[in-house]
Amino acid sequence: MAGGWTRDGAVNDQIDDTVKDAVLRARAETPRGESATHCNECGEPIPEARRKAVPGVRTCVACQSRRDARRTATGINRRGSKDSQLR
Repeated sequence: MAGGWTRDGAVNDQIDDTVKDAVLRARAETPRGESATHCNECGEPIPEARRKAVPGVRTCVACQSRRDARRTATGINRRGSKDSQLR
């Protein structure tokens, strides 16, 4: 059932688009190619197990953890309320 000014399935379409955007962003950020032997940020050696597990890795676990902690969600807010869209 549509919510007045939207068509049936519009909310599901928004959710699907949000998930699709997140998947595409994650794939774009996935390292590729040959792994570095030393971390690009701190210079410490990257363990062979990490290089095998994550092909194309450029950072050690500690530096990658710090980068991930700083990362914020970005993108389009597809869940804005109807009231905010009418203003």
